[in-house]
Amino acid sequence: MRLASLFMYVRKVILMTKTELEVKSLTEDTIRSLGYHLYDIMFVKEAGDWFLRFFIEKEDGSHVDLDDCEKVSQALDPILDEKDPISESYSLEVSSCGLERHLREDEHFKWAIGKQVLIKTFKPVEKSKEFSGILVAYDDVLKLKQDNNEIIEIAKENIATSKILYNWEELKNE
Repeated sequence: MRLASLFMYVRKVILMTKTELEVKSLTEDTIRSLGYHLYDIMFVKEAGDWFLRFFIEKEDGSHVDLDDCEKVSQALDPILDEKDPISESYSLEVSSCGLERHLREDEHFKWAIGKQVLIKTFKPVEKSKEFSGILVAYDDVLKLKQDNNEIIEIAKENIATSKILYNWEELKNE
């Protein structure tokens, strides 16, 4: 496998899998019709069990609560049972994106410009594999302004995981 092909394969793993894309196409309109935005879907195996996780936001930007998650879950259940896009047995979970939402797709990173993020890389960049700072740009490379005001550049294909870093001290002061 050529190196460029390997990087594209790795990047696709970080993005949505074929299963996740199929589930998205079956469910996104239903979620939207209920007044929510589908932020992401993850189909993951943890401790031997499969989980199909939906991350939602309200279209009006207000907070997602347990009733919202239940409403979406109940709407999705019959669609997933009827279409049966996943052969494995799994648990369906619906939740908000959370304050420290993960960043997986280009639109997630573009939304996060100007916010504090945590990035972990596959390969070291300047002898490190973990970076936090303000996301200042996201195009061919991700540009992160660190606490020391240095700008670190990280290639998209080198991003292993990424998420928003919420300032919990601000919450304590409210």
